[in-house]
Amino acid sequence: MSQLADYLETIQPELINTARLFGYAERDFQDPPLFRFTAEETAGMYRITFTDGERRVSGETEIPAEADPRVETLHRKRAARRLCKQTLYRLCRERTGIHPPWGSLTGVRPTHLMLEALGEGLSGEEAVERLVRRFDVTEEKARLLARIAAVQSGMPAPGDGWMDVYIGIPFCTTRCAYCSFSSGEIGKGKLVGPYMEALGREMRAGAAILRESGKKLRALYVGGGTPTALPEAAFWRLLEDMLSAFPGAMEMTVEAGRPDTITREKLRAIREAGVKRISINPQTMNDETLRRIGRAHTAEDVRRAYAMAREEEIPHINMDVITGLPGENAADFAHTMEEAEKLRPESLTVHTLAIKRSSYWTGQAELLPPGEVAAEMVRMGAETAGKLGMRPYYLYRQKYMAGNQENTGYALPGHECVYNVDIMEENSHILAFGAGGISKRIYPEEGHIGRAPNLSNIEMYIERVEEMVRRKRELFLTDGS
Repeated sequence: MSQLADYLETIQPELINTARLFGYAERDFQDPPLFRFTAEETAGMYRITFTDGERRVSGETEIPAEADPRVETLHRKRAARRLCKQTLYRLCRERTGIHPPWGSLTGVRPTHLMLEALGEGLSGEEAVERLVRRFDVTEEKARLLARIAAVQSGMPAPGDGWMDVYIGIPFCTTRCAYCSFSSGEIGKGKLVGPYMEALGREMRAGAAILRESGKKLRALYVGGGTPTALPEAAFWRLLEDMLSAFPGAMEMTVEAGRPDTITREKLRAIREAGVKRISINPQTMNDETLRRIGRAHTAEDVRRAYAMAREEEIPHINMDVITGLPGENAADFAHTMEEAEKLRPESLTVHTLAIKRSSYWTGQAELLPPGEVAAEMVRMGAETAGKLGMRPYYLYRQKYMAGNQENTGYALPGHECVYNVDIMEENSHILAFGAGGISKRIYPEEGHIGRAPNLSNIEMYIERVEEMVRRKRELFLTDGS
């Protein structure tokens, strides 16, 4: 077997994800496999052929050549992987007649491809045409990417001299059925004190890393979990430690996702800390659905929290909603959108339900709505954002999403969240603190990202926080060779 074929044998999980777009499953890749491929390198070209025993589909692409051997290896693997997935995609589409809205794309960040095309000097129309032709993306989705790229071009540019900070609070009042994040129910709060002590130590050490790296602080984001699930004293301490370690961010966000965790005192603490953006996330404005998904609040709690935040003069409130929640139909989601119009947030993130591996709903793909229903809900979200005067500014996708759709962030002009763009486009260094945080160092010349993950288990994180600091120092304060 050739070196190319040897490498392609290692990407079977990605091929399975491609076939899933058409309803195929992992068993179709087991002995005897439904799909087989051959791969060869001839005359400076990669050539790959897939067959199902009756049909044969072939594709080829130029073999990249780079001066740096490391960069060349990365680019060659990327080209071979992309060709392999696209060739299988074409065979599956020929077999089924299905046209997924995102075409052959299975990755999290399709905006990369639009930005790549524009960076090569293509016009917006030319970039749209390339995505439609090369990846079989529908024109609707390609134009959405073009709109996002246009908005991002007007935002503060990232660069090697900047670094973002993420602070994770892994506590919630209850755990949502769809949640896969590193979080736990706060219960009686016995871990809050030890966690805040460990987090404070890690942040102080991280401030030294930021100084020694010579980077400037860009955006700061406090997420979770639900940061406002902390008791008020611990929440004040969080903000004090945050400002002491990382003053002067161009943008600060604190997630206040659960309306039942928001108090007037916490909102005042947020405002006094200089934080101008918070998230209050109903996910749905239908009480029956809220009970079904494990949220310990009602739609009326959401309305009260929004009113309180307005009274406390929080200038930017983001709202998250989810399309495709079990038991909901298009009329239910239309009601949520009507309520969103009344509350008038400054930004709106329209998520599509994804059944994730570590959620309560793992393996229950039958919970996802039909593709056409998910697509209708996503369109409703876009229409509502438009009525509110918002523009799409970032987008990402996940595995096992309802209708093979996407998550899109919309915002009023000037209210786009820099951190959201940075984390999705992976174009800025990130120092991450707390259980489950993942620090990232960008190596733009190599097209490579170095990572230093924190432990997700809360107790283990507390015990080994000094190890988390060492990981970050090795990532950011060495040459990376």
